[in-house]
Amino acid sequence: MSKSPHYCPETLALSAGFFSDQPTRVTTPDITMSVNHCFVPEEGSFSANGIENLADTPFLYAGWTNPTVRQLEQRIAALECTDDAYATTTGMAALSAMFFSLLRAGDHLIISDVCYAAVYELAREVLPDYGIEVTPVNLTDLAAVSRAIRPQTRLIHAESPCNPLLRLTDLTQLADLAKQHQVLLSVDSTFATPVITRPAVLGVDLVVHSLTKFINGHGDALGGCVTGNKALIAQIRSRAAAHLGSTISAQNAWLIMRGIETLYPRMKTISDSALQIAQWLENHPRVKQVNYPGLVSHPQYTLATEQMAYGGGMIVFQMDDMDDIAQRFAQEARLFYYAYSIGHQRSLVVLLKTADLMASTYRMTHEQAQEFRRYAGEGVFRLSIGLENPQDLIEELEQLLR
Repeated sequence: MSKSPHYCPETLALSAGFFSDQPTRVTTPDITMSVNHCFVPEEGSFSANGIENLADTPFLYAGWTNPTVRQLEQRIAALECTDDAYATTTGMAALSAMFFSLLRAGDHLIISDVCYAAVYELAREVLPDYGIEVTPVNLTDLAAVSRAIRPQTRLIHAESPCNPLLRLTDLTQLADLAKQHQVLLSVDSTFATPVITRPAVLGVDLVVHSLTKFINGHGDALGGCVTGNKALIAQIRSRAAAHLGSTISAQNAWLIMRGIETLYPRMKTISDSALQIAQWLENHPRVKQVNYPGLVSHPQYTLATEQMAYGGGMIVFQMDDMDDIAQRFAQEARLFYYAYSIGHQRSLVVLLKTADLMASTYRMTHEQAQEFRRYAGEGVFRLSIGLENPQDLIEELEQLLR
């Protein structure tokens, strides 16, 4: 349904799921705001056990699916080269939908030992309350992953690039290992977007995005999605849409579709700018270390060239006097907004201290903590590059990092 052999991804970003066949002959998707749809009883029935794919039923209730939301799902699935997608209120809702739909008491989950803080906390602090065992592993170490797999392991969850280190996971090798053990593999590809990496093509079963970030690209709508083969997405939708209430609103779905239409040129521009800025930072006398997948100095540069079309829009770097520099960003910057989140049209920056992350989120072994500090030292500034002219951003950095 979502895959098309006829169009390139740049074209699918504008056309997948959209047909101008309404009486008004619109050239951009409408928003269907109605919560309910009329139906003939025989057409609107669905199985009480929730196994039937709700996406195949007539539109009945917006909590299950909605015409505007369905267009968004079809477009994302087309860009990720998967059968189907389920769109949710947030990225965390997508991950929660996936975990609570696929895992049961007694199951075992392997997650990346470095990932988005809320995901790590959900996995380590909430899932065990429901009888799900969780093991954080450095997913760059395939031998460690292999040792961690148990007969009860049902899912391995990765991020690539991971937040905040920008460490990569070799998705092809990890997918091969997961298949050998008949374990599902999911990856949060928010930092990459389908413009840069299409994990399903590399063998990944489920791809998760926070649509709030680069895919929306305007900082004005929350959303998330999980995409994969039809059976897995139907299983997730039947539980999450019907029972967890995680389906995205039509308004936000429409806003995110608007963002997708410029996703390819945006990500190319952002990546080109980020590379220029990363190269400038690497040559700055006060900058101790820069992590950016597009730099030759990145520890996994070879993997990045194989797995990523561009280096992406995220940069992290280390400096001394972190607190002073953070104050300058917060009080003096005009172009860099000191704020959390990423992937907006405007550039964002925030200081992430290693000690704070260790105290609030990560529970690491000594070896894992050492690996974290190899990338992050005592803390990093995380830059999310926007659509400003890169020379203007560099000039501002020059003033702020003096």
